[in-house]
Amino acid sequence: MFPTVRHVLALAPVRHGVPRMLAGAASLDRAVRWVHVAEVPDIATLLGGGELVLMTGIGLPTDDAGLRAFVADLADVGVSGLVVELGRRFTGTLPKVMVAAAERRGLPLVELRRATPFVRITEAVHALIVDAQLTELRATEEIHQRFTELSVEGAEPADVVHQAAALAGCPVVLENLSRQVLAYDTAGESAEMLLDGWEQHSRRIQPTGRTAYDSDSGWLVTTVGARGQDWGRLLLRWSNELSGSDPPPTRLTILVERAASTLALGRLIRRDAEGLERQIHRTLLTALLDHSRPVDEVALRARALGVALERHHLVGVVVRFRADDGGAEAGTEAAQARLRDLAEAVGQAMRDARLTGLTSALDDQAVGALLALRGADDEERALSAFAAALRRVRLDAGPPGRPRTGGPGDHGPAAVGPATPANGVPRPGGLIVAAGSGVGTLREARRSLIEARQVADAARHDRRDVSVFRLPHVGLAGLLHLLREEPRLQTFVERELGALLAYDAKHPREQLLGTLRAYLENGRNKSAAATAAHLSRPAFYERLARIARILDADLDSVDACLSLHVALLALDAVRDT
Repeated sequence: MFPTVRHVLALAPVRHGVPRMLAGAASLDRAVRWVHVAEVPDIATLLGGGELVLMTGIGLPTDDAGLRAFVADLADVGVSGLVVELGRRFTGTLPKVMVAAAERRGLPLVELRRATPFVRITEAVHALIVDAQLTELRATEEIHQRFTELSVEGAEPADVVHQAAALAGCPVVLENLSRQVLAYDTAGESAEMLLDGWEQHSRRIQPTGRTAYDSDSGWLVTTVGARGQDWGRLLLRWSNELSGSDPPPTRLTILVERAASTLALGRLIRRDAEGLERQIHRTLLTALLDHSRPVDEVALRARALGVALERHHLVGVVVRFRADDGGAEAGTEAAQARLRDLAEAVGQAMRDARLTGLTSALDDQAVGALLALRGADDEERALSAFAAALRRVRLDAGPPGRPRTGGPGDHGPAAVGPATPANGVPRPGGLIVAAGSGVGTLREARRSLIEARQVADAARHDRRDVSVFRLPHVGLAGLLHLLREEPRLQTFVERELGALLAYDAKHPREQLLGTLRAYLENGRNKSAAATAAHLSRPAFYERLARIARILDADLDSVDACLSLHVALLALDAVRDT
């Protein structure tokens, strides 16, 4: 934003004075915030730093000690440089003691060997400063305009990060709370060098405040989030070889904050847009799941459709494709046809099993159903009947996406997966059927549906012969894997293990996290854990003591160890992308 001493010396009014650099040449790239003309020896008390001081020297001390003190005072206050015109006080050259003092403090000291009107210098420098401020203002306006356009267009995070890097000319990285990279732009640099060992590197970047510059690492960091829920950090690498560890200009701080606001707003808009789309286009089931309509209205409209939900035992069911079935890409016509086939199959299976309820596609991979049963005793029978009927419907329909001919013998090959698992109930090939816990009122139905969707997502890599997955099949590790993108889970991991992860990042040879893992996985049996960690017991005990100090936790406490073990499982889930 401001010109440097080097720029000032190149101006015509300064060159008219035949300037000669006497000291502080290594500091020529200091910024000049203002030009101040003074002739008093105690001028330092009136300065704030960043000024270029012009004088003839008529008021300077006459003794060597006074000159040294004068230079030291200017250096202490942080002036950009000192320019002295010869002729009135000093002739030939400036005193050697003054030159030596300036060189020792790294203060640029320049003598003008020809008389020069100082007003021309101040006018020229101040014009540069005003121009720079106008340029900064225009750049700031461009930043706001660009990111406003991105917000209106609903740009993806990668587009926002790319725009930030393009405007800054610096690498930009967007990460979540677990220090995993969500998007990045290298600004022409090597991606491998930028992202190699990113998690450990990022944990060393710990500036104070919501937006701050970490001078040790050279990263400008701001928190990303809205409505009191932070979910990531946006980092911009500011590398200025000329200014050394000087902070980045205000323009870049505005840029990263504006980019972070665009990212947070985009996330909110996408979430609200999806809710609105569901409210308009989805069925009553989705309306119930997302609270887009009152429960009483859902019950009333469902009853008008011939589906009675009041005074029934309700069970949420989700049927989804397996993650590795090699289906069509989401959003394509083939994927939409595949989902329509699945929705039709689920509806047909409900009719074949003589079940009543609501059913609807939930997303590109799953179809949901809310079964209305007469009582809790019918739950297991109804689910088994539904799974068997769905299997038969899928066999009769042929491969997904293939039109039904309705002709005799038109039974396409079954999808991947055994037709009959060990419990004797046919399982729909290539699909996951998951059910939530049964509930007694429509107001609780959402909980059952959400649980079913969570179980279905967590079980997508499970190859066991289970006709209907329930919550006990998933386990804690599966549930944490499902919730791995939840900011509150990531916050829990950081709260429990953040200090230890930061320590390991600074001491990569020790890796105390592995020691803690061995201790917890061996049931807090220190001898067995030491053997598993290939450490002697004294060394293992010393490491445990260090871990306890770092985490401020009692490793002999069952509750503390349980919390740490859950955090470790959650960390594994977060890292398993």
